[in-house]
Amino acid sequence: MQYLAPIGIGLLYALLMSLIREPHRRRFNAMMVAGAGAAYLSGGGLGGWEFAFTALVTYVAYRGLESWTFIGIGWLLHTAWDVVHHIKGNPIVPFAHTSSLGCAICDPVIALWCLAGGLSPRELLRRGRPVAVGDGAA
Repeated sequence: MQYLAPIGIGLLYALLMSLIREPHRRRFNAMMVAGAGAAYLSGGGLGGWEFAFTALVTYVAYRGLESWTFIGIGWLLHTAWDVVHHIKGNPIVPFAHTSSLGCAICDPVIALWCLAGGLSPRELLRRGRPVAVGDGAA
């Protein structure tokens, strides 16, 4: 369950975010990854590197205001930071020893959704449907 729950949380995140209409969905997710980039600032245990990482993710999130790819990159960067904290730093939730590991499992699920364009289930179904003659295809 320790490994399945974070995957479910990542899928639930993508599903709930799909309820927000574009372009607000992309911009909101850029803000979310910026916030995730600062999650360890209050005691992550890696000193000045916490500030450097936050600055990097802030830049990536800023670029994500106009690009799903950058948002996905931001989540992958956060995944790497979660792994570092799981091994060497302090967990993201101080009273939950494996919380950084859970975050490192959840974040790539979100990243994959972002790298695929942050599409809603309806948009995914439309994208996969072949265009039939008479559907307005010229």
